[in-house]
Order: sequence, then C-alpha cells, then structure tokens
Amino acid sequence: MSNPKNALVVRGGWPGHHPVATTDAFIPFLESQGFAVRVEESSAIYADEAAMSDIDLIVQCVSMATIEREEFDGLDAAVRRGVGLAGWHGGIVDSYRNTPEYPQLIGGYFATHPPKPHHDRMGDGSDYMVPHRIEVTPAGKEHPITSGIGAFDLDTEQYWVLTDNYNTVLATTTHASKPGDPWGSPVTCPAVWTRQWGKGRVFVATPGHDPDVLAMSPVRTMVERGLLWASR
Repeated sequence: MSNPKNALVVRGGWPGHHPVATTDAFIPFLESQGFAVRVEESSAIYADEAAMSDIDLIVQCVSMATIEREEFDGLDAAVRRGVGLAGWHGGIVDSYRNTPEYPQLIGGYFATHPPKPHHDRMGDGSDYMVPHRIEVTPAGKEHPITSGIGAFDLDTEQYWVLTDNYNTVLATTTHASKPGDPWGSPVTCPAVWTRQWGKGRVFVATPGHDPDVLAMSPVRTMVERGLLWASR
C-alpha cells in the first residue's frame, strides 16, 4: 500500500469565520482521498522545518491574526518547494495583516465587503450579506477546479479583493455601484483563482463566510477540487 499524503490544517484567528467548523467539514473528505490530516491551532507550525518537511497540502483558515517572521518564512519556503496551499474567504485572503509579503504569496488581499444600500441596513452583520453572482471565466470553464460549474448566486459577504495579473482567475464577482458608493461604475473582482509559487500551487476561493456557504453544492465542489489540485 502506498503511503498517504499528508495534509496540514492550520486554523484560528477571528472566530466569526468559524475556523473549527469549516475546516472540520473538509477533514473527512481529505481522509477519504487518502490524506493523513494533522490539525494545528496556530501558525507556529510553519516555523518547524522538520514538521513541514513531509507536508503535501496546507489548508489554512486563519482570519486576521498575525504571523511571526520565522513562521511566514517557513510557510513561504514550503510552498516554494512544492507544498500546496489552499483556503477560502478570510481564512486565506485576510490573514496576517502584519506581513506585506503574505498577499504576494497567495495572490490577493482583502479590501472590504461592501454593505447593502443604506435603506436596507439593520445595523448588524446582516448588512454585509448581499445577493451577488459568481461567474466562471473562460479559463475557469477549462480548468479542473471549475469545469462544468456554471454561474451561481450567493447571499453572503461579497469580497472586494486587490490582486495582480499573475493569478489564473477561474471565477469573478461584480460589485454594483449603488447610490452613495464612491465608485461610479461596477467593479469586477476575482472570486476564485490559482497561483503558482515556486514549485507549489495556491488555490483561493473568496466565498466561505460560514459553514452554510461552504455546504452549497457549487462552493463545496470547487473547494474540494481546489484542495486536490493544490496538493503536490
């Protein structure tokens, strides 16, 4: 029997993104695909070169928080030598705000999630749950992560991310220009993308605010495929 692949789940940070529940939802899938799964509750593991030496896939769900220099360097080195890095929503695209090199590694940076129009706001977190559409790009229609998935609608946080053109964008979402917004025309942002970093593959999906979003069929399918695609 061949040795299993090794997946490392790193989770923590802001609890509002449900780091335990959302990652727990994917651990059985990884195990069914032949991965031995190790779970860590902080980024300290990234600085342990011996522990990182046999990892094939990192699944990260750490919103905000900070990372020490030696920890980031260990993460970056692991991906460069071929370890896959994958995640969703703020757990990957709004992590480690104290380290400017981190967004370069993953290919994007969370800027905001615009709220509903003023007349629809309730003054709580629901103000940021907005109906929007995820559109698969021409590249996404040919990619194994998003092949066969058509456009679909969500009612959750819609991420506005700042990115560069090194990513392969598989899906996008467009922010409308509402009365009172400072942007005067619709703005399209990547919603799902991949990135090659050294020998490693990076997968990012911006949908995934909570377990309910991640359980939706198109989102769940993309994330599961993304985890397998990123793994070396």
